[in-house]
Amino acid sequence: MAEATQQHTISLSLSKRLGELMVESGVLTQDQLTKALEIQRRDSSKLGAVLVESKFITEETLLEFLSQQCGISYVSLSKLGPIADDIIKLVPEQIARQHILIPIQKVKNKLTLAVADPLNVLVLDDLKLMTGLDVEIVLASEAEIHTAIEKYYAAMTSQGALEEILKSSNGENGEVENVDLKKEEENAGANIISMKKSGDDAPIIQMVNLILANAVKAKASDIHIEPFPKEMKVRYRIDGVLHEQPAPPKRFQNALASRLKIMANLDIAEHRVPQDGRIKLKIDGKEIDLRVSILPCSPGEKIVMRILDSSGLKVNLTDLGFEPEADKIFQRCMKAPYGINLITGPTGSGKSTTLYSALNSLNDPEINIMTVEDPVEYQLKGINQVQVNADVGLTFAAGLRSFLRQDPDIIMVGEVRDLETITIAINAALTGHLVFSTLHTNDAPGAITRIGMMGVDPFLVGSALLMVVAQRLTRGICKECKEPYEVDVNWLKGLGIPESAMKITKGKVTLYKGKGCDNCAKTGYRGRIGLYEVLDVTDEVRKLILDKSPVTKIKEVARSQGMITLRDCAVRKVLKGVTTVDEMIRLTVVDAA
Repeated sequence: MAEATQQHTISLSLSKRLGELMVESGVLTQDQLTKALEIQRRDSSKLGAVLVESKFITEETLLEFLSQQCGISYVSLSKLGPIADDIIKLVPEQIARQHILIPIQKVKNKLTLAVADPLNVLVLDDLKLMTGLDVEIVLASEAEIHTAIEKYYAAMTSQGALEEILKSSNGENGEVENVDLKKEEENAGANIISMKKSGDDAPIIQMVNLILANAVKAKASDIHIEPFPKEMKVRYRIDGVLHEQPAPPKRFQNALASRLKIMANLDIAEHRVPQDGRIKLKIDGKEIDLRVSILPCSPGEKIVMRILDSSGLKVNLTDLGFEPEADKIFQRCMKAPYGINLITGPTGSGKSTTLYSALNSLNDPEINIMTVEDPVEYQLKGINQVQVNADVGLTFAAGLRSFLRQDPDIIMVGEVRDLETITIAINAALTGHLVFSTLHTNDAPGAITRIGMMGVDPFLVGSALLMVVAQRLTRGICKECKEPYEVDVNWLKGLGIPESAMKITKGKVTLYKGKGCDNCAKTGYRGRIGLYEVLDVTDEVRKLILDKSPVTKIKEVARSQGMITLRDCAVRKVLKGVTTVDEMIRLTVVDAA
């Protein structure tokens, strides 16, 4: 999924007394403080983080209050200029990461540190002894400090790191890495051994580790390693868009592919057919799963890895981005006793995040929830999850048939791909089970036509279907460099935006965009927000299904009943300053009047 909006947390050792001061100052209510303290005791979290995550106060309000109470200044690191390398080197990276601080200025014998926890005095004493300087602190956002640490404490850039790795390589593997197809055919056994050796070679391991670690730090969803006749390319998909990264030289192509095949338990000698596998690893203490796909191309093998980070799944349904009208329908159908709820959208549109978030909210010891997936992307506590394995006959349909003998209350089918699967799912829905699944269509009404094309009787579709959700993920404007600008109202009307939805001042409408900063890697975007089109299968829509009406008619009736289309949802988010017009145009089409 989705991806959800970034949670800004503050790592502050706040005492109960400080919480009481916030109540006395009117920043918090007593009820809010009591609830926050209960959460803190239960989860062993910092009180500041609880207050912000519970949306009792904003991060900025908390920082300004602490600044006043502690008698120290509050600064925004995103508004400061670049920090000199000689200042960064005064504080070791390990200390900066562990204590969430960063040096920002040195004037004569005084070193200024930006800290997230002003009460952590012990580390300040240590740094004073270590540097021989007087230490002064200012308060800053934890999120901004983390961003600055990632920016300045890379001992070297990715390109620099690759250069260092290349220097450490003695070049002994040059012949192995440049083995052509003819030579492999002539001496296949020897080449297999050589390829495995090159895949285990230390510089290759370092290169692969660097590529994977940088992708996780960049919050990428996918890694593309692509072969071209004279070069290799490495690209990360960040917030839905591919960004090119520094890449190793072409001569390392085969060895790098071999290393990834070894990690994914694939056949390193096979270069003719596609291969799929999984890699499990830990990066910076985070458990990461990689779905690996290797595809033979004319200049080599293209490798694409989907990064599955379970921490990205901790999303409440309220944070996904549903508009109020759509959320009301979704909540009602999600809690229905039986029927089918379908989530549609292209790969990478956040369908899994929406499904898992819904299942998490329904998860209860009194309910038996079972899923059949290909693959199981995230492990959900208390839910029985089955991995599809077509090689042994465990397909979606076979899994579903077995589920019906396992006394389930709620069933989730990873994807409806064929007539057999949808037929069993409909039968399950008509016999007292609540079913969730995904389908690939462009919009919500199109799912009905797609099911009909599979050969399902319209009567069964109308009887079982509760709702269809179509979704996309749009990039959100970076909050650190967000700025307003004005456009002419007629220009927006030309994009199909109704004048009634706009706030017009002298023929102009104020919109927002990201200027580009370190927080968003100069893109102007940070994080993604969901766009949702929720089709409520009402009696009128069921009648259209029975009559085999065209999708345009179903959409027309659904809109007349209040359905918010993907375009409508995008328009609202543009006018609220959540995303940009460019994103709206990129992801949605103008709805027919």
